[in-house]
Amino acid sequence: MPAIVTLKPGKDQSLRRLHPWVFSGAIARMQGQPQEGEVVIVQASNGEQLGMGHYAPGSIAVRMLGFGPEATEPDAAFWQGKLRNAYQLRQRLGLTTQKTNAEQPTRKKAPQSADSHATDVYRLIHAEGDGLPGLIVDVYGDVAVLQAHSAGMYLARPQIAEALKAVLGDKLRAIYDKSAETVPAKAAPDAQNGYLLGSSTGTEHLVHENAHPFAVDWETGQKTGFFIDQRDNRDLLARYSAGRRVLNTFCYTGGFSVYALQAGATLVHSVDSSKRAIELTERNAALTGLEDKHAAYAQDVFTFMKASEEQYDLIVLDPPAFAKHLSARHNALMGYKRLNAAGLRRIAPGGILFTFSCSQVVSRELFQGAVLAAAIEAGRQVRVLHHLTQPADHPVSLFHPEGEYLKGLVLAVE
Repeated sequence: MPAIVTLKPGKDQSLRRLHPWVFSGAIARMQGQPQEGEVVIVQASNGEQLGMGHYAPGSIAVRMLGFGPEATEPDAAFWQGKLRNAYQLRQRLGLTTQKTNAEQPTRKKAPQSADSHATDVYRLIHAEGDGLPGLIVDVYGDVAVLQAHSAGMYLARPQIAEALKAVLGDKLRAIYDKSAETVPAKAAPDAQNGYLLGSSTGTEHLVHENAHPFAVDWETGQKTGFFIDQRDNRDLLARYSAGRRVLNTFCYTGGFSVYALQAGATLVHSVDSSKRAIELTERNAALTGLEDKHAAYAQDVFTFMKASEEQYDLIVLDPPAFAKHLSARHNALMGYKRLNAAGLRRIAPGGILFTFSCSQVVSRELFQGAVLAAAIEAGRQVRVLHHLTQPADHPVSLFHPEGEYLKGLVLAVE
């Protein structure tokens, strides 16, 4: 029998509202001694079963997998049901068609939308947004890349792999597990990345987003290999890029740079401190056939912008998370202010600034406040053209607003 977690009186309301986290401070007592990652039953102070989830000895003590008295320990039907539900949503979004090499799409000048004829990269499981807290699954053509962010999901990898095979069928050639970088070290000290199904055909793999080809390295690249969450925002940037001089900072594999080149930018500069990221950016720029308009720099972004004498017509500020915990939020806001002030000093009058935060603990309002402070410091007149967020294959549960981590602004700068 699973261990039973009993909540303090009055601490059951969030679960009744289907929020998927139980905090350690809400727990009155435990019946049994669950190990990290094991499934536990959660009940109210009166003994009513509220659901079940994965246990962890930390601030978030239980991540819920099911609610109500009918919730039981996950079996094959549970995993297949969750994955099939997520897959069917991506089908409705037009993201799930996967193509053979002979059917790969041709590039087009100015991509307008993601659809099954042009995109074979998407997120299949977005943790709480798909009812599976602690699990990320990204699809690259016929390969699924899995990352477990909790011990419970790490232990469930064999069942998850079987469910992926059952749901995706012959559209799935391989499953790569990249959990060693994300699973808590105490829970899985010997975790290693590797293939749960199939094998590698090399470290560099060609995929397509809005008909643009990208070389992706999911084995050694950041996250699962590509920043899928910026797909819609890259598409929007293409609408503003024609005839402009573009600076893409924290470029990683050059997603925004490729869109700008294909949309008719006269010059694109890509900057990232990682030499490996710059190598991939240059590779992706070369795939456009427009690499003569592109230059990449393996430099610190702040150092580059301070030393540069170029005035850009369009700048992208897409840094990594400046804060992963509340304790770092103030410093993160100061970092966003400093970065945006630097960007505003480098942008030409009439320019467009795409600026982002992926720090979950920094709210949209706080981020906009930091950008406002930067505009005041830089002495520029600024208007907001768009409020940006993550795409539909990174859904946010209405019961878990914390799942909205990506926020951005498109600014017109005088």
